[in-house]
Amino acid sequence: MSKLFKRTKILATIGPAVASAEQIEQIIMAGVNGCRLNFSHGTYDQMAQFMTWIRQAAAKKGRSVAILQDLQGPKIRLGDLKDNHFDVHEGDELILDYSVKEHDGSATLPIQYNLAPKVKVGEPIYLFDGKIRTHVAEIVSDTAIKLIAENDGFLMSHKGLNLPDTDFGGDILTPKDLADLEWGATRDFDYVALSFVQCADDIHQLRQLLREKGSQAKIVAKIETKKAVESDEHLEEIVKASDAVMVARGDMAYEVGAEIVPIVQRKLVRLCRQHAKICIIATQTMGSMVDNPIPTRAEVSDVANAVIQGADVVMLSDETTNGKYPLETVKELKKIILYTQNHSEMTPIPTNPRGNNPNYDAIAEAAARLAEHIHADVIICQTASGATSLAVAAQRPNLPIISVTPDERVANQLALVYANSAFVRPYSINAGIQLARELKASGYLQLTTGRDDLTAVIVSGNRDLIGTDTIKVRQI
Repeated sequence: MSKLFKRTKILATIGPAVASAEQIEQIIMAGVNGCRLNFSHGTYDQMAQFMTWIRQAAAKKGRSVAILQDLQGPKIRLGDLKDNHFDVHEGDELILDYSVKEHDGSATLPIQYNLAPKVKVGEPIYLFDGKIRTHVAEIVSDTAIKLIAENDGFLMSHKGLNLPDTDFGGDILTPKDLADLEWGATRDFDYVALSFVQCADDIHQLRQLLREKGSQAKIVAKIETKKAVESDEHLEEIVKASDAVMVARGDMAYEVGAEIVPIVQRKLVRLCRQHAKICIIATQTMGSMVDNPIPTRAEVSDVANAVIQGADVVMLSDETTNGKYPLETVKELKKIILYTQNHSEMTPIPTNPRGNNPNYDAIAEAAARLAEHIHADVIICQTASGATSLAVAAQRPNLPIISVTPDERVANQLALVYANSAFVRPYSINAGIQLARELKASGYLQLTTGRDDLTAVIVSGNRDLIGTDTIKVRQI
């Protein structure tokens, strides 16, 4: 069973390439565990339709699938440019003006965010996702700034800007984000991803807003700014404040330098494992498969490295939104994950995982070591909040973790947790044992060769007392 059970999960962004009920069902069956809806693009009606198709496919196949709302954040973009093109030469002076709504072909360009109150003279600004490098020469007015171009190139409408040295002072939730949160709070989202996180307070602010709106969604901190990675201590505070972390390697490369990204990824995977948080590796995971039916060798190595490091999730973006081969990409990604997990040792971490509850951590460690010692086939976690399953997963056991919970929201959230497969069942003392019998009878859990019985380590507790407090070994 363990050789066929994909422990590192797949998160796929939903877009035009899979914009039908049939296509979404196909990628879920191929191995997708969670679906990301990118609120930088699309309408509310489109998002609602995608969510309906995802939930229908999951229910049809009897699977828990997480849905993630990814907020755009202060992703600064140009407005509409005349003829969708503007040439730039080294030394040119450019004006970015928030008050300009229509471009007349001049060097005064419309922008979708007012940078004048935020930037300082001398700060670098990279246009068109780093293709044009500039610096701030002057704050022209309350809505306009002057830039000096440092290289030749061209600009197009709606292309992004990166401001690695600009401090947004906690103002990373834009009016669009607040509107999107308002819309999403009453919908069926399991996670909300916050873009361009700079500090732990950004996470605390979002959590307060979500709770005020009645949302139980967990928070994903997207790590992509220079400020977020300014020190290991600062980075750890962000990890501790979040429920999950996304290593957003695209904007991070522009903000801090591409050579730094692999080191930050390694640090984040380690920190997430230590603190029992979900770690998502994102951006260009299988980028060449947007146009080609097979991945490059470098992409295969990149995915394998994420698995070896112990990441919970690898994410697809353009590959499943605009790519020519979305289904093939998912299948290739699953194949790489399975081969790597079955033929390579995971990178050890220097200290034992430590979540928010020492009792959970101790019991989780004991359960994982016991399962390893007796060569168990599966660890079964009975959990109300998902904390037990997270704590066990942080130990990175080399076998499936089956979670049983009475809460459908928790089951969906656990879909992105390492090695977890969650099932919704009413609470009872013996829910885990009963589920194991069901899964064995259906063939979902398979016996180790040479055994007649399924060996399960069951982690459970009395929810009226301290929570998780019991480990059982059962032959089923």
